[in-house]
Amino acid sequence: MFPDYQQYLTVAEKTARTAGAMLAEAITSVHQVEYKGEINLVTEMDKACEAFIVEAITTAFPDHAIVAEEGSAVLSSSGYRWFVDPLDGTTNYAHGLPIYCVSLGLEKDGEIICGAVFDPSQDEMFTATAGGGVFLNKEPLHVSAETELLKSLLVTGFPYDIRRTSQDNLANFCTFAKQARAVRRLGSAALDLCWVAAGRFDGFWELKLSPWDMAAGVLFVREAGGLVTDFDGGPYDLHSGRIIATNGLIHRQMQQILAGVNR
Repeated sequence: MFPDYQQYLTVAEKTARTAGAMLAEAITSVHQVEYKGEINLVTEMDKACEAFIVEAITTAFPDHAIVAEEGSAVLSSSGYRWFVDPLDGTTNYAHGLPIYCVSLGLEKDGEIICGAVFDPSQDEMFTATAGGGVFLNKEPLHVSAETELLKSLLVTGFPYDIRRTSQDNLANFCTFAKQARAVRRLGSAALDLCWVAAGRFDGFWELKLSPWDMAAGVLFVREAGGLVTDFDGGPYDLHSGRIIATNGLIHRQMQQILAGVNR
């Protein structure tokens, strides 16, 4: 018997949907763009949605901690901690490209127990609780059944400091482009993980990510029957930044390629 996390999921789903509606309503507006780095954007909607989400969570669960992308933080010793990405895919959003989402994940004592990701452009709500399965608009999801890397569709992303870091992911990308059916780069790690859980992608890898990028999506892939590890195949840590998330069937093949490229 798994614990009942429905009260947390209900708040996460409602909050993510409302924040997503705020984003969708404003996507065609002229945005106030600021820079957290050379190409790392933040808009007024990132900030507005984060403020809304933090207030909603704090009102519902005043003893829970919160860590959010744009700097909001609530401290607590309760063991519960929310990871909030109010707008994953900010660069897409700032350009009017409808590939973005709101992502909320709740951790209890180091384990992600529930998550909600809302894609307002497609009206797709991904939800999951630990041990309770993962769903897209209330329909259960399962990872793909592809066993061959050569026939697999992969997805990845690149770090914001790509112009300066040696960990730019370019060698990995080039290698997989020749070893898989195709590789996509969509600009939202949260959606990438949702789409692995939904079987739209067979595998995902990336590095230099933040916990709020992955908290909900990692739970989704696991609940869909997939596998999530660090690059070396060890247990995944939200704070390591390096992730492989697959249907489980091509995981070893991807891990071996990444080990060879990064040796």
